[in-house]
Order: sequence, then C-alpha cells, then structure tokens
Amino acid sequence: MNERILVVDDNSDLRELAETILKTQGYDVTLAENGKEALGIFDQRELDLIVSDISMPEMDGFALLKAVRSRDAGAAVPFLFLSAYSQKSNLAQARRLAVDDYLFKPFDARELLEAVRVRLDRRRAVKIFDTREAHLQSVLLMANVIEARDSYTGQHIEQVRKTALLLGKALRWDKPSLVILEFGAILHDIGKLVVPKRILNKEGEFTSEEWDIMRKHPEEGVRMLEGIHHLKPAIPFVLYHHERWDGKGYPEGLTGENIPIEGRMLAVVDAYDALTSDRPYHQGISKEDALEKIEAGSRIHFDPYLVKKFIELEDQLP
Repeated sequence: MNERILVVDDNSDLRELAETILKTQGYDVTLAENGKEALGIFDQRELDLIVSDISMPEMDGFALLKAVRSRDAGAAVPFLFLSAYSQKSNLAQARRLAVDDYLFKPFDARELLEAVRVRLDRRRAVKIFDTREAHLQSVLLMANVIEARDSYTGQHIEQVRKTALLLGKALRWDKPSLVILEFGAILHDIGKLVVPKRILNKEGEFTSEEWDIMRKHPEEGVRMLEGIHHLKPAIPFVLYHHERWDGKGYPEGLTGENIPIEGRMLAVVDAYDALTSDRPYHQGISKEDALEKIEAGSRIHFDPYLVKKFIELEDQLP
C-alpha cells in the first residue's frame, strides 16, 4: 500500500503543488483547507505523515499539531510544517509541540520530497521496532521446533544469528535491515523441518538421493514463510544462502552479484559456523583455520568483498 500523506494549507495553489509533487513518487495524498478539516480526516483514517501550513483559519497548524499529538494514534505520526520565512520566530513553539521538521515557503520539489522521504524512513523503522519483540518471539518459537528435531541445528541457529549481526553492523546496514537480518539468520534453515531425521542426523556421506532431498530445504523454507506477511522480507536469506559465487550452488545456480546480498552474506556466516562447529561427520576447526578456508573460497564460493569484511571481524568472532 502506498504511504498516505495529508497536506493541509488554505492556499489552494500550494496544496495542489504539493499534491502534484508527492504523487509523482506514488504517495497517496489527501488535501485539507484548514486544521479543523485536517483533524477530521486524521480521526477517520490512518495516516503516515502530515504536511501542514501554520497560519490557517478555524484551526491553525499549531493547534492541529497539538491535537494530533494528544491522540494515541498521533504520537508517532511525522508532522512537517510549511512555514513562511516571516514565521521563523514561531518555530520554537513548533519544536515544543514535537514537530518533526519544517520547510520555508517557497519550497521546491527536491526539498519537499527529501524531507518527506527522511521522515517516512524513520517511521518505517519505528514500526519495525514496535513489533520486533512480538515477531522475534514467534520466530524463536519456530527455531525451537527446528532445534527439537536436530540439536546441532539449534546451536547453529544461535551462532549464525550473532555472527550475522556482527557482519551486518560492519556493513553499516540500517536498523530495519538488521531486524530483518536477525529474522533471516534464525529462520534460514527452517526448510529442514521437512527433511527426514535419518538424513539430518546421518553420520557419513549422503547418497545422491539424500542430497537431492537436503538441497530442497531452501525452497521448502520459502513455502513455509511466504504466507506470513511480517516474515516475507527474510525470504532471500532462506532461499539464497546456499548459492555460490561461481554459480555451482543451489537452488537456482546464480552467479556473483546476481545472488541477492542477503544470500551472499549469509553464505559466509553459515560456512564459518559449519567449519568451526562439531558435526556428526567432522570435528570443528579453529577460528584461524576457518578464516583461511573462507579466504581461499573467495570468488569461488563467496563474495570477495564480504570475505574481506568478514576477516576484518576476526577479533570479534566466536
């Protein structure tokens, strides 16, 4: 759904100009002539941002902002003032009422769009973090189901989660992306729920038939998650973490940067934990030896840039 913006101004030319600019970026724009009309609209529909003039009849921008902030639904809605330069002295009052930003008239399209984009980006982050704990609990419940079938996988999930967050922060991913990364790291092996226990816990080499079953787990994981709206952004971690830089991975055999960054990133983290952990068919190796193997796999198994960034984390890795 397109983000919903309310534009409030008693000047019809400015209202329509703002509407035209915002609609070029696909925003759903509603117009109001004054604060009273705007407040009625606010009480009737969910909004993602309000852009308002200050001086208006019936209810000015300050009164509108105060009324919006007094409502439970209005505490986190970004509010942007459009102000004549002569009103600059009034902006201290706007700040006391918790305005998010302001633009001086006349404004140009670039200024308006940038101010709106920044505020909406922050609102998205707030929404994600408001629901993160509830979603994280449901994700951890799923992880517990996986762990109940395979104790190795449960330990692996937690180590991959911690290590993936280290790499994500080193890559300067923003906070919403780190939330999605955390979910993706926890759920990346969820498709193994459909793999028979006799294969999961087998000691020794898999047969070709067993490999065929095992290689289906990324796609099975996607089928499990695609109907859960808040987990859909984690799907690239689940689907692509077994792709290889040289195109010899699965399930799609993608190459290089054709592999989504989520898959390239988790491939490095997943391999590191696999190398350093004890498994039914091999003993874990040291951190130093594992990093040497990962470096040797640069441009074969792994994205060379991500390998470089990962090795830089050596002192922080478990």
